[in-house]
Amino acid sequence: MPVESERAQREEIISAFLKRHGWDSAQRTRIAGDASFRKYDRLIGENKSVVLMDAPPPQEDVRPFVRIARHLHDLGFSVPAILAEDSEAGLLLLEDLGDDTYTRLLARGVDEEKLYTLAVDALIALHRLPEDKAIASGVVRYGELRLLEEVDRLHVWYLPMVKAAAPDKAALDEYRSIWRGILRHAWRVPASLVLFDYHVDNLLGLFDRTGIKACGWLDFQDAVAGPVTYDLMSLLEDARRDIDPELVRRMLARYRAAFPAITDDDFNASWAAMAAQRHVRVLGTFARLNVRDGKPGYLVHIPRLWRYMERCLAHPIMGELKTWLDRHVPASARMVKP
Repeated sequence: MPVESERAQREEIISAFLKRHGWDSAQRTRIAGDASFRKYDRLIGENKSVVLMDAPPPQEDVRPFVRIARHLHDLGFSVPAILAEDSEAGLLLLEDLGDDTYTRLLARGVDEEKLYTLAVDALIALHRLPEDKAIASGVVRYGELRLLEEVDRLHVWYLPMVKAAAPDKAALDEYRSIWRGILRHAWRVPASLVLFDYHVDNLLGLFDRTGIKACGWLDFQDAVAGPVTYDLMSLLEDARRDIDPELVRRMLARYRAAFPAITDDDFNASWAAMAAQRHVRVLGTFARLNVRDGKPGYLVHIPRLWRYMERCLAHPIMGELKTWLDRHVPASARMVKP
């Protein structure tokens, strides 16, 4: 089907959904799109506004978002309430929590320490819950199969993009074996619900609310059961922005003070394993967005990711991976320009 016909057909489906729920005459404006196929529109009616999530199947599935949103809402966290849904069509009407993402607040000069402290405290509240309460029913463990598929993106997407020599089968087998050894260290800390993309683009300042409710959460449909280090690392080693190392140190100390039973050795090993895994995954994902999807804007973040990787590779559990990367991803392949 031609692209224009597909768009017209999709718009008919959306219009019918909005009419069923009384929003067909609302003013509609695009507010966001992201690295996925999802799009978000704000609908402004006479007395209120809502957000339309357009997540077209088969590329997207809104059911995980709905399940996690209702779970987190029941636990007392600030997530958009689900006002209407058509899972088959990939459409949701969501509570409008506003536009004050951390990214925008930081750009306006809102105190960075205040924002990060709030985000860390919200994670502490989640991680203090018993594991069986924090992790929603049906959420899968962040298991080895998926973790290895994600680090494979380095040679599937990143290395071809930078025209580095493709590793042979023996080298790839060695790569996966090294990662299996590293990933065992990730689980040296307790498990909880991992929101998966916990960073400034997906956090909201809701300052009319009190306590941890002042931190709004978005984009958690990929949630898994995983090590508690993951989301904190995602926040403090953000692929998209540099953070003052002293602020990172203070936020780590704040989190660590809340969980004194976790030893420094276990926490640091889990952090290094999860950080390296995430950064390699994101390197591959940003390459895929550029090569496959024609979205080169993410390449500007590649040097930052390699700086993070250098930090990870200094940990004792990373010796074999450092050797492998030095052999197959030379320095010339680590400084990509958009």
